[in-house]
Amino acid sequence: MLYDAFLTYLRCELTLSAHTVSSYTYDIGQWRRFADEHFGPQFDPLTASVNDLRMWVASMAASGLSARSIRRKIQTMRAFYHYLCRRHGCKINPALELTPARLPKRLPDTIRPDETKKILDAPFDSSDFVETRNRLIIDMLYSTGMRASELTGLLDADVDTRKGELKVLGKRNKERLIPFGDELTQMITLYRSLRPSTATRQLFVQPDGKPMAYRSLLAIVRGELAGRVKAARPTPHALRHSFATDMLNGGADITAVQRLLGHASLATTQIYTHLSYSELQHNYKLAHPRAQKKG
Repeated sequence: MLYDAFLTYLRCELTLSAHTVSSYTYDIGQWRRFADEHFGPQFDPLTASVNDLRMWVASMAASGLSARSIRRKIQTMRAFYHYLCRRHGCKINPALELTPARLPKRLPDTIRPDETKKILDAPFDSSDFVETRNRLIIDMLYSTGMRASELTGLLDADVDTRKGELKVLGKRNKERLIPFGDELTQMITLYRSLRPSTATRQLFVQPDGKPMAYRSLLAIVRGELAGRVKAARPTPHALRHSFATDMLNGGADITAVQRLLGHASLATTQIYTHLSYSELQHNYKLAHPRAQKKG
């Protein structure tokens, strides 16, 4: 089955993260159901035309699906047909003719430094495994800028408190080293003293020692941040954005931040300079007498 072969290719040859493969699987499943319903269960994806795909896109738009979600599904189909062209004799990639809707530029959510400080300085029960683990998760996401998937996959053996560095396996299986300070070292040491002796190789585990799932991490972060920050979406990625923004505001070199984040392109990191400049503009308008509106 071509659909299953494509997903196996993503998982085994491209070694994409489980979260990314899950997104592709969901999108491909939606297309399959649409094709079965409109073109019959015997529909061969190799024969799909751009008009077939446009029908699908139009149906999603009519159902009220956001432009961002539709754009992602178009990218999924482009990747799927690129694979079919390379491996299964498909003559053209019909998804290339689809024009994704333009998205409004939206700066990523960040958490203000004073809010982060209040969260990380708040008292917690240092004898309780769950409270200690949850605090460490927030601390590590903010202190290292790791992606959520990198944190759930982080191995206990790859965190060296003696050197103050950890080894992250990022996108496309690229490894990078991230340094960390004394405060995070102390939190990691405390957490390890409470970590179940039967725990798996992953650093972050459930109370029974089993690996922490991605969804569990999201729930923990939302629970820790809910009602305590003003960010529209209090997620692990908001902490990653805050790490980058605060580093740049603190005077870090942009190429150093790029390496810490694991960005392949400097252009991806440059969005955080826009965030820093926005904060600068805001402070200027508040403070400079000639920038304030009269009356």
